[in-house]
Amino acid sequence: APRRPRGPHGGRAAMAGGGGGRAAFVRCLYAVGFLDLFGVSMVVPLMNLHIKSLGASHTVAGIIGSLYGVMQLFSSTFVGCWSDIVGRQYSLLACILLSALGYFLLGTSTTVFLFAVSRVPVGIFKHTLSISKALLSDLVSERDRPLVMGRFNAASSVGFILGPVVGGYLAELEGGFYHTAFICASIFLLNGGLVWMLPWSEENTGNREHHQNKGANSLSAKTNHDLHLKSAANGTMTNTNLFHSPWIQVATVLKKIKEIACSNLWDIFLVRFLMSVAILLYYSNFTLALEERFGVKPLFSGYLTSYSSALGVLAGCLLGPITRLYQHNTYRILLHSSTFTCTLILLYASALNIWMVILSSTFLAFSTTIGRTCIIDLELTIGGNEASGTLLGVGQSVTSVGRIIAPLLSGIAQEFSPCGPPSLAVGLALVAIVIMNANKQKYCSHRNVKLKNQ
Repeated sequence: APRRPRGPHGGRAAMAGGGGGRAAFVRCLYAVGFLDLFGVSMVVPLMNLHIKSLGASHTVAGIIGSLYGVMQLFSSTFVGCWSDIVGRQYSLLACILLSALGYFLLGTSTTVFLFAVSRVPVGIFKHTLSISKALLSDLVSERDRPLVMGRFNAASSVGFILGPVVGGYLAELEGGFYHTAFICASIFLLNGGLVWMLPWSEENTGNREHHQNKGANSLSAKTNHDLHLKSAANGTMTNTNLFHSPWIQVATVLKKIKEIACSNLWDIFLVRFLMSVAILLYYSNFTLALEERFGVKPLFSGYLTSYSSALGVLAGCLLGPITRLYQHNTYRILLHSSTFTCTLILLYASALNIWMVILSSTFLAFSTTIGRTCIIDLELTIGGNEASGTLLGVGQSVTSVGRIIAPLLSGIAQEFSPCGPPSLAVGLALVAIVIMNANKQKYCSHRNVKLKNQ
């Protein structure tokens, strides 16, 4: 088969648009992201009502929800690292099919015990979006990665907007929750079929060539630790014996996680943690605070949240022009978007009327979407593409820790004022901005290496 042409920057052809097999591959991944969140968002809003209809108390429902979060926290790093070892195809298919099994069991849950059991495979293996992002980072050049990631997030967000509407309609039918859960499981099976039909053999061959060429180009610029991490990733990706020894896979996963933990990425993950907690604090008491401060009804808050989500989709599509405006300097985009986010949360905390809240929500949808994409791109740039699954998994674990801590901080802050959570969010965002400024030299040096390799 003829080789596909490489892009003008020495890497693969750009995947942001145009024809070709790889462009179709990327568009299929957009569809995977859309279907994933569409199916999940159909079911998740109905789950609390269903478990209470089974006779569970509020405490039991909360414990089951917390256990799901804990499983996600510990499994995301391991599953991401596992995808670096066995390859994206097998890990992505396994996660999709096991998630489908979980939602199928959810559709048969007639007791609280069965409901809890159904959450186990989903809690452990529902990392399809993270693996899809890792696959996208393998397919596209570093220059085009923010644009492609932004479009992937936009496609996923569309599914997240449409899913609750369809799920709410189905819930009105007799046995609506069970039908919704079975439809969600069917959507995951459809996703599995879509992933199975992709031309994986061609993509895997291209990925190996890309990693080898990139390793040769960046030999003099990377640190010894990055080279060790790269060689470990390349070695495990090409060793078919790993498929015959689960113990070797486990040992390799633990080794790669240790290498990430001992790397110089702590500041990137700390920035991600602080900004995640800040944004979660902003949304934590949003409906209650608007009612107490301005007397607006929860219905208006719901409309405002949906409006912000729709703007987030638009922001994902605008990442291409924004990255070109910044000359593909991801660090500067992240710094400016984080500063803008901090300013908007401060505006919301000090708002004198509802129009200031609407203004802050409008622009916050853009800044948070752009910042979320840029922090992932910065992780992959500094950490190295070859361990992208591990890096994205660790980043997801960091965000999960933020989801656990944010409600506690929000509850404490609300004891003082309805504006307490966003005020605390402003402080955390300022700390993140200071950390980024303190490490500016490191980020700029990695950008120079990135531009040289392109």
